[in-house]
Amino acid sequence: MKSFEYLIPSSMAEALNAVREDGTVAKAAGVDLLDLMKEGLLTPSKMVHLRSLKELDGLTKSGGLRLGPNVTLAELAAHEYLTGSYRALRLAADAAATPQIRNMATLGGNLCQRPRCWYFRSADFPCTRKGGSECFAYNGENQYHAIFGNQDGCAIVHPSATAVALSALDATLKIRSVEKERELGVMNFFVAPAEDVRRENVLANGELITEVHLPILAEQRVSYYYKQKEKQSFDWPIAEAAVAFNFEGGVCSDSRIILGAAAPIPWRTKAAEDFLNGKTLSPAVAREAAEKAMLDATPLSENSYKVTVFKAVISRALLLAAGLDPINQK
Repeated sequence: MKSFEYLIPSSMAEALNAVREDGTVAKAAGVDLLDLMKEGLLTPSKMVHLRSLKELDGLTKSGGLRLGPNVTLAELAAHEYLTGSYRALRLAADAAATPQIRNMATLGGNLCQRPRCWYFRSADFPCTRKGGSECFAYNGENQYHAIFGNQDGCAIVHPSATAVALSALDATLKIRSVEKERELGVMNFFVAPAEDVRRENVLANGELITEVHLPILAEQRVSYYYKQKEKQSFDWPIAEAAVAFNFEGGVCSDSRIILGAAAPIPWRTKAAEDFLNGKTLSPAVAREAAEKAMLDATPLSENSYKVTVFKAVISRALLLAAGLDPINQK
């Protein structure tokens, strides 16, 4: 690992000025950042430590919920505000990684982490995401890779569990630079390979996420996050889903069904949402919605099993959101 300068800023202004310098990276917990450096994928000349900035901390009620990007996954998993309509985010944070990592990893870092594809992470494979001409997963070991959005030069799956939940909850992000501040929906934060195969998000040089905002949700709105792993104690997901919908008199409306570990970005399943709206939720309806969600899947040579797993994950998430038992009902 090459040497680098380490800056602990005393203000947001100092941090924003520093991160616009070439070769500079921002660091909160640094869980993924240090991995990238050890693997030779990142060689910064300066690192800016964001955990010193208290204005990036906290979870408060403010026209919904205001979440600082420095909030840890452990704090999200335990917070009293993330219940009821916001439950999906708490469950997503609680299901991530190990207790040790959840106590370090931040919300902002989780949203901005880079792909875990073994070809991307290895210096031996000059893949498209690193500027090469080939996605080695297409003809290689692709059992954990994408089954949607995988035809545009890269078959990674997006690694952020909180991104899946925040997308289902219609969250927005505030992004600042020295020159300006902008706000955008969390689903517009992520970049698909068809748009730019080298990037996962829209952050420009010198920009930082300064706030995550969850809107006020109706009392009748329910949400849930469900993750299926190979090792259920801790592991990256094979399939995950976050769902949110209004639920009155047993009927669903204004539905969101977002998939993770399915595509290079959090993947919205509009056909399944449209089918679910106006339906009285039952195990049969949940299974049919899951079938609709998988209609356009394009699995690779070794990951077609994920289609079946996703059907179970989506169905269970829908039923659990509504307080129904997904196992003991027909």
